[in-house]
Amino acid sequence: MLSSQAHDPGQRLGLDDYSEDFGRHFWGSGSEGFWKLERQQSFQEPGVESWEAFRKGRWDEALALIEEQRGHYEDYLRRIAGSGFALHRVRCVEEPIAPYLQWELHLLNLKAQCGEDTRVLSGDGILRYEAQHPLPEVVVLGSSVMYEVLYDHDGKLAGGIRFDDPRDISRWRKTIQEMHRAAEPLDDFFTRRIAQLPPPTVTEE
Repeated sequence: MLSSQAHDPGQRLGLDDYSEDFGRHFWGSGSEGFWKLERQQSFQEPGVESWEAFRKGRWDEALALIEEQRGHYEDYLRRIAGSGFALHRVRCVEEPIAPYLQWELHLLNLKAQCGEDTRVLSGDGILRYEAQHPLPEVVVLGSSVMYEVLYDHDGKLAGGIRFDDPRDISRWRKTIQEMHRAAEPLDDFFTRRIAQLPPPTVTEE
């Protein structure tokens, strides 16, 4: 979807090439920072221990495994800050809240406590940007590169489309920043809407 609105068609990358390319550019995000727009309401994350526990209905274990990652994310965010940039995320949330999203918001809340700057866009805030097209999944790394992140029909990461045109990068960074300013701080949303929810009902596939 993004490619149809961009100045150039972008370069489609398979999963391995996308992961390698992303990793090569991530640490050079610089003062412009890392900006992520996350729109889809459910993903699959095979191999992530907490997600595996969640999808098997072991909610307390899933939350405990998230908490066990606190030290890792504290170190990771300190390293990022030491490299001269910060992580910013806009997480779109629809009602009713999907089981996956309930799990992910617990993880994002931990990351926010460790230094990630996440805000939640919901309701009319989403509709404002989807008058013509659904929002894509977008990651902007500084001023040098951005990706439309691609997933398969099951919600598994499948690769991405890389864009290098400075006009596209600047336009999407500014759009995500605008969304971020209009969105609700994650800690407020989490306290108001997520913290007291009962464990989600999940049917293992």
